[in-house]
Amino acid sequence: MSSPNSTHPTPAEAVRRGIRELLPATPGIFAWGLVTGVAMVKAGLDTGHAIVLSLLAYAGSAQLAALPLIAAVAPVWLVFVTAVVVNLRFVVYSAAVRAGFAHLHWHRRMWLGYVVGDIMFVRFSALRQNEPDYPHPVSYYLGGAVANWIIWQIASILGIVAAAVIPDSWGLELAGTLALVALLAPLCVRFPTFAGVAVASIVAILGHSLPLKLGLLLGMISGMVVALLLERRPEASR
Repeated sequence: MSSPNSTHPTPAEAVRRGIRELLPATPGIFAWGLVTGVAMVKAGLDTGHAIVLSLLAYAGSAQLAALPLIAAVAPVWLVFVTAVVVNLRFVVYSAAVRAGFAHLHWHRRMWLGYVVGDIMFVRFSALRQNEPDYPHPVSYYLGGAVANWIIWQIASILGIVAAAVIPDSWGLELAGTLALVALLAPLCVRFPTFAGVAVASIVAILGHSLPLKLGLLLGMISGMVVALLLERRPEASR
């Protein structure tokens, strides 16, 4: 049997590799899911509704952004718009990985789109960049993305059930952020990526007080524009 790093891995080996390379981020994923589960209950949702929301809305940042509005009995349209704005980065993720999934039937692309997450997007992008000829990228993505979903749901449901005994002082949300930073840093070895991340960070921080989390959206767009402009320069390949 060939190893996962051999030149001709099987689809099953690609799935296992995707799972294996996602596992180091487990503490961050688990902590972020736990925080989101706790937040849903403390915002006023009962256990059943919180579990359904966790399973259907697989997006921690959108859930956390919408929860204060739900607790304040805000109009449904405002809750919806807020969740969409906060999660617009997934539109960018989808566009970035489109070439790797374009050959699949639409219903399979829909399923793969549901399980997309920040960490697996970064891992998949790194695979496409570092190993453009890898024979089973979809299997690799599927393995890691499903593992991410399972870890998240276990943590989120645990947080929902145990919300009454988990104190806010634990600061669990920091672990999820650190996990994303650890995955993002290796991609910054190329100057266009580093410049895009730097610009996105600065704009997002400056726009932190904007309503509907628009600072995140502006930061994302600004970072993309800068990275794309620099990518077009001949010296960017160095």
